[in-house]
Amino acid sequence: MSSLASMASVSKSLIFLIISTLSILPTHTHPLDPLTPTEFTKIQSIVHNSYPKSNHSIAFHYVGLEEPTKTAILSWLEGTATKTPPRQAFIIARINQITHEIIADLSVHKIVSDRVYGGYGYPLLTFEEQGTANALPFKYTPFLESIGKRGLKVEEVVCTSFAIGWYGEKRRNKRVVRVLCNYLDGTVNLYMRPIEGITVTVDLEEMKILGFKDRSTVPVPKADGTDYRESSQKPPFGSPLKGISMHQSDGPSFTIDGHKIRWANWDFHLSFDARAGPVISLASIFDLQKQKFRKVLYQGFLSEVFVPYMDLNEEWYYRVFFDAGEYGYGLCAVPLEPLRDCPENAVFMDAYVADHNGTPVNMPNIFCIFERYAGDVMWRHTEAAIPGKVIREVRPEVTLVVRMVSTVGNYDYVNDWEFKQSGSIKVTVGLTGLLEVRGSMYTHKDQIKEEAYGTLLAENTLGANHDHFFTYHLDLDVDGDANSFVRSQLLMTPVTDHRSPRRSYWRVVSETAKTESDARIKLGVAQEDLLVINPNKRTNIGNFIGYRLIPGSVAAPLLSDDDYAQIRGAFTKYNIWITPYNKSEKWAGGLYVDQSRGDDTLARWSLRNREIENKDIVLWYTLGFHHVPYQEDFPVMTTLSSGFELRPANFFESNPVLKVRPPEPDNWSNCSRA
Repeated sequence: MSSLASMASVSKSLIFLIISTLSILPTHTHPLDPLTPTEFTKIQSIVHNSYPKSNHSIAFHYVGLEEPTKTAILSWLEGTATKTPPRQAFIIARINQITHEIIADLSVHKIVSDRVYGGYGYPLLTFEEQGTANALPFKYTPFLESIGKRGLKVEEVVCTSFAIGWYGEKRRNKRVVRVLCNYLDGTVNLYMRPIEGITVTVDLEEMKILGFKDRSTVPVPKADGTDYRESSQKPPFGSPLKGISMHQSDGPSFTIDGHKIRWANWDFHLSFDARAGPVISLASIFDLQKQKFRKVLYQGFLSEVFVPYMDLNEEWYYRVFFDAGEYGYGLCAVPLEPLRDCPENAVFMDAYVADHNGTPVNMPNIFCIFERYAGDVMWRHTEAAIPGKVIREVRPEVTLVVRMVSTVGNYDYVNDWEFKQSGSIKVTVGLTGLLEVRGSMYTHKDQIKEEAYGTLLAENTLGANHDHFFTYHLDLDVDGDANSFVRSQLLMTPVTDHRSPRRSYWRVVSETAKTESDARIKLGVAQEDLLVINPNKRTNIGNFIGYRLIPGSVAAPLLSDDDYAQIRGAFTKYNIWITPYNKSEKWAGGLYVDQSRGDDTLARWSLRNREIENKDIVLWYTLGFHHVPYQEDFPVMTTLSSGFELRPANFFESNPVLKVRPPEPDNWSNCSRA
């Protein structure tokens, strides 16, 4: 593509973005809308009125919407509520080094609930306190001496904070982090140049260094070949591709009213949470035959990301991350780059969070929403068996995608919620970014004689083995909130009565889970369909209306149940859990994850073994990756993706996209340019 054509394309996209941004201004407030900048400022004022800064030390660790009850939301939607649900905020603040759970009512401008938390665990880390902790070593003489003895330039050192976890300590630890450092000097890829052996322990409350250790010295991996920036690459280059443009001459087919999105036969609400990132609520689909919208998903979001590393070295064993509960998956969201992160036809949305002091912070271009057509086929058939005729019918697959990228330290997670006209919701997460590597003495694999806990990726560079487990909270309301969970096993059945020359076949044996223990499932053990059905509604021919879960890649934790990391991450032991809906049960790893002890997790809640048949239920699904690093992951990792699909299962009377018309060619094109 010529530079002139490229500039024209970018200009056209920017104009489209401006028009699209103007079109998504809210016309009314929805009770599930995220907090606005004005509301964040009001919350800050409410807290400071009760706890004046003159004699209180206050840090805001989480500020989010205190959602109205589900009953109140549904009544409001149905028009039976006498008034709009109140706007309230849930705040987790450290006030004079004590954790407070505060609910503030924005309409009356006051705190309506203030509970002191005295259990194990601490709220998520703020960017500000991490930044301050990371700067402390540079004023600490022993640290500077250790950097000097390695022959490194202190101005090229970058430090980051790590949660310390819990490893059986009886006494409660202070709020501390361990600060570890990396080296630049010729690259921006600091993660490929770890400075091994140095650990600085920092007290986050007093903001002072509690401990320092310089245990060993190993070579810092070289900078050559680690820089991933386009401007830093040198020939030879890969073969160029001709330009591709995704163009909709009449604009997008979806409309955005505040945070409510309507596209094709879908209607849903998109919100943002500092801990979870994207929150999809009130997803309903229009049934052409019944001529009405029908409920599918009350709310879905990523509840936790559990990332345990397998290196047992002193500076590594505690690298067990809970990306949502410790660092904030939404807080770590990054601006999306037009034409690279998202196609030309995307519309962007901002988000807002509160900083350490409670001040609102704008996060630009956090979501992009776009229609995707990648040459996929929604359905087709060619019929050549009719004499003298060839019948061919094809429908292209056009979907709607909501995307957010969260960069938690070295990893970038690409999160997609994709809506299909056929009624499916496909959720995908892509892993890219940079590996955590350990510096070593090794320059060749043959030198390794002991357990290395990973793969030698380059000279002096070991990529550590690790896992990623993504646990989703999926409150399905399939045509109503009274649902059941059904396991339909596919069983091999021998033929013993000579009624057929065949010796066997498989049949479906379905069982409805009655309590939580019936619905804990490790995938891969049996061949089965997993369904959420409405036992109170049937199709015209008698099948129960439902949706089924189609899992993606299957991975289960390989740690022992008594490993402290796995005790905290016990919610990953099963891929599937079903619980009765409980407004307070949102976070699979617990509300307070930093230094948690596993006493407030999905695994603990489920021990109550509550009834789940014909109830308002929540499906928790964990997808996982066992990541053995390979040289292709160095110096930056190409995207590795997996996900799952929620697909109609006797929800409709017949194929819901039989009468879908393909887009007009003049209005929708995927053009290649020389």
